[in-house]
Amino acid sequence: MKAFDLSELALRNLRESVLRNSLTTVGISVGVASLVAMLSLGIGLQQLASRRLEKSGLFDTVVVSSRRDLRGYNRDEDSNGPAPAESPALDESARQTIEGLPHVQEAYPDIRFVTELRFQDKPHLSMVAGLPFSAKNNDAFEGMEGSFFSSDHAPEVILQKSFAEELLGRKPEPDDNVRVADLARPLLNQALVMRYAERVAAPGEGKAATEKSSKEPDAVRGAAYSVVSRVETLKIVGVSDLDPDSMRGAARARVFVPLKLAQDLHVMQPSELRDTTLSPGSQTTYTTVSVRVDGPTSVPSVEDAVKKMGFNVFSIVDATRSVRRFFAVLDLFLGIFGSLALAVASIGIVNTLVMAILERRREIGIMKAIGASDADVKTLFFAEAGVMGMFGGVAGVALGWVIGRVINFGTNFYLKRQHFPPEQLWSVPWWLVGGAILFAVVVSLLSGFYPAARAARLDPVQALRYE
Repeated sequence: MKAFDLSELALRNLRESVLRNSLTTVGISVGVASLVAMLSLGIGLQQLASRRLEKSGLFDTVVVSSRRDLRGYNRDEDSNGPAPAESPALDESARQTIEGLPHVQEAYPDIRFVTELRFQDKPHLSMVAGLPFSAKNNDAFEGMEGSFFSSDHAPEVILQKSFAEELLGRKPEPDDNVRVADLARPLLNQALVMRYAERVAAPGEGKAATEKSSKEPDAVRGAAYSVVSRVETLKIVGVSDLDPDSMRGAARARVFVPLKLAQDLHVMQPSELRDTTLSPGSQTTYTTVSVRVDGPTSVPSVEDAVKKMGFNVFSIVDATRSVRRFFAVLDLFLGIFGSLALAVASIGIVNTLVMAILERRREIGIMKAIGASDADVKTLFFAEAGVMGMFGGVAGVALGWVIGRVINFGTNFYLKRQHFPPEQLWSVPWWLVGGAILFAVVVSLLSGFYPAARAARLDPVQALRYE
């Protein structure tokens, strides 16, 4: 039997029992819709997490630390590199070398310190961190009130929400949902006085002091510097709700200044307390250096290059491997639960086609009597099952997309009432559309296997006698 004749006959048979076949197709569409809706949720959540990581500026960042600092990242890798005492210092020269590596866009030191800040003559103690100017596009500053730094060296400051509340004398409550705009209004353009300590070389202790100290035992070295108290007046230009350091694992700062300004201030760092041989012209050492690469795919190559230099490395890409594994397992379970409804719909296909055999026994007998083979009869029932699966798959994908849009709209409406930005929680990629329709057709064909085999086994003589 020709393919055209089989298709025409299958469509005619489907039209004769419109209501029953339509209900079966609806059952398939509901199953496909549940499958598409659940997988779209898993894919959307994964894409949301990836977007947040990319916009945070950390997804394409490698954090470098010295093996000399035993608090460095990836302690389990210490045995694969040089011993801490033999490892190089993470100084300005090392930072410039790292910045010159392929795929590296910039490498900036992590400068942060705890100091006293005075607002309206009241002292406050907090951690201050230097931010590079490239952090302007960081996700943490999307909902910021005010503006970002006007330049790399501007004496300006951005406050984190909790520190802004402290400056205003507010005590944050667990359920307190105070708006950042209400905090920023009385603080913007106000002065914040910062008191800090600067380490400088002691007068008359330049090159001669260094040469003298090199001939003395280590126990008597360390008279080559002094600590001077400094004061810097800063202008409050912004208040941020989120913390740009929230995913770095570093000590969280609540006050942020331009990185170039923080470097020019020469604030005494905790690492310098251990370096007692500071002399004029010596290079500053850093606790960590953040390396921003041109994309997440370049992170492994940059990590390998930095490891060969003798430093420890850490990246969010490494930390998110377990997250990606979690989403893979989540998508698997969502797909399994979504397929249950499609499995129930397949039972409806079996029932519909078995009933069609009982109603069309005489027709099947006539087909066989005039020369139709068992294969032709099987193909006819397979074609009917495939058509129902295809139409049900297309309708199910459309229904799943509508369900996703409705739930996404409701979620964003709720987020808007809670003063949160809208999010895209659902995603229906093209591969999911094609895969869902193909899966529906395959399930329908498998469901039609038993009815097709049963119809092919009918004895034409007995079928012709059936009334």
